[in-house]
Amino acid sequence: MAIKIAMIGAGSIGFTLRLMQDLLSVPELQDTTFALTDISERNLNMVAKLARRDIAGSKFPAKVITTTDRRKAIADADYVICVIRQGGLDAFALDIDIPLKYGVDQCVGDTLCAGGIMYAQRTIAAMLDFCKDIREVAKPGALFLNYSNPMAMNTWACNKYGKVNTVGLCHGVQGAHWQIAECIDHWAKEVGILDKNYGEPSRHNKDERRLHRREIDVIAAGINHQTWFLQVQWKGVTFCSPTNPFPSQKEATINGKTVRIPDMVELFEKHLKWPGSEKVRIDVLKRFGYYSTESNGHLSEYVPWYRKRTNEITKWIDMGSWINGETGGYLRVCTEGRNWFHTDYPNWLKEKPKPITAAGRSEEHGSYIIESLETGRPYRGHFNVVNQGHITNLPNGCIIEIPGYVDKNGINMPVVGDLPLGCAATCSASVRVQEMGMEAAVHGEVNLLKLAMLHDPLTGAVCNTEEVWQMADEMLVAQRKWLPNFKRSDIDASAKSLAAHEKAGTRVKLVKTEGAARVHTKTVKEMAADKAAARKNAGAADKAGMTKTA
Repeated sequence: MAIKIAMIGAGSIGFTLRLMQDLLSVPELQDTTFALTDISERNLNMVAKLARRDIAGSKFPAKVITTTDRRKAIADADYVICVIRQGGLDAFALDIDIPLKYGVDQCVGDTLCAGGIMYAQRTIAAMLDFCKDIREVAKPGALFLNYSNPMAMNTWACNKYGKVNTVGLCHGVQGAHWQIAECIDHWAKEVGILDKNYGEPSRHNKDERRLHRREIDVIAAGINHQTWFLQVQWKGVTFCSPTNPFPSQKEATINGKTVRIPDMVELFEKHLKWPGSEKVRIDVLKRFGYYSTESNGHLSEYVPWYRKRTNEITKWIDMGSWINGETGGYLRVCTEGRNWFHTDYPNWLKEKPKPITAAGRSEEHGSYIIESLETGRPYRGHFNVVNQGHITNLPNGCIIEIPGYVDKNGINMPVVGDLPLGCAATCSASVRVQEMGMEAAVHGEVNLLKLAMLHDPLTGAVCNTEEVWQMADEMLVAQRKWLPNFKRSDIDASAKSLAAHEKAGTRVKLVKTEGAARVHTKTVKEMAADKAAARKNAGAADKAGMTKTA
């Protein structure tokens, strides 16, 4: 088919190689031309060498071209994929560390809260430039697939102001779907419905076997990182539905055995692992009746209830993995991963390439969407798209995450209808923050940025109005080199305001803290004690380990 795919931010080792290998596992796409572009020529060339080695090792006709000229990469592209982190790890550190001084303790800081809102101010300006290039030099109708956070705000801006058909892609639904499958597997084997050896090798232990997530039928809907499993079914049994979070059948006969059907709360509470690592999600499940797609650490910073009091944060998190709530956890693993990649790169390059096969394909949506559009083979996934009456109690125009179907006819999104009221209320609060954050970035409006932070659920629970104003000023001043969308005079005014408060003694009192659950960022020498773990982290697109190779 000889299509061209441009990848922006291709110096991202995990995503770039993962997505390329996924695409090349499709026989019809093995002659694809990949145009890789990045602002870092060093990172770009490092990744390209690995990509060319892997392609040659599998003897595919695919081509890799590299350029720091983004427009050249996008020219005549059929698809454009965005995997950027605007401002890199330096800006990311400011997203975490500045709010922490005001008492806002974030685990991830890339979707909502003060860090996620500020991340949008940097990223949207860049993505609108990408959209301009796509409109002008890509093939007509080229599809823009966005993996960059903050997903909803970025995708919203690209569709509304960039005037490019943009679909946002995330693996949160797949990860939570696996958790549900493991819960049903555990229960079914405990009550004797399934043999202990039924299923495929477990994600966590290859000597154990588990139900595959595709055996569990689900409907998930909401907004990115706040999507809810409205319906869960297995073998004709309903564990929850949009109108009833508790099973309609008290008993059912499965595989010839009559058993009592548990609800989702019971399934999760009786699992061996999740009660310890998913405390926030299970608490939300108990109160809302529906399981949220996103990890414990992510979810804890999107709502006002779990991280607003420093002395309570450790009650709701688990330190077994950064994704369960560690302060600045994602910043830490990204920093360690990048440092190890640069250090260990010569060893990566010496390795014999592993064959690119269908068996090694990941569950990232991107390759399946392109495969379906090009070959007509149908695919069902959960995608981030513009709401046009699909979720009827969320605003039209916002970005929602719902099931979609792809084939030669395009990407087709069914109507979900109303979310349950509790789920809709939580999503609605976030949507309005996203809208203000997105509009602030597009128009460079400082006051709207501050209002977005003021209305953010966790930031507003922790900070008073003046604290929010001064925190936003400090973040603007610290990140000014990544904010071409804001007037220099406005950022100068933020700097003057901070200085005036300092001089007058009206500066708000800052918190001297490393956070409730900060973990030391390992040096390269420290990481070398476990090279296998360091290598896995450096090469992972999904650093939370939430998805399984299909």
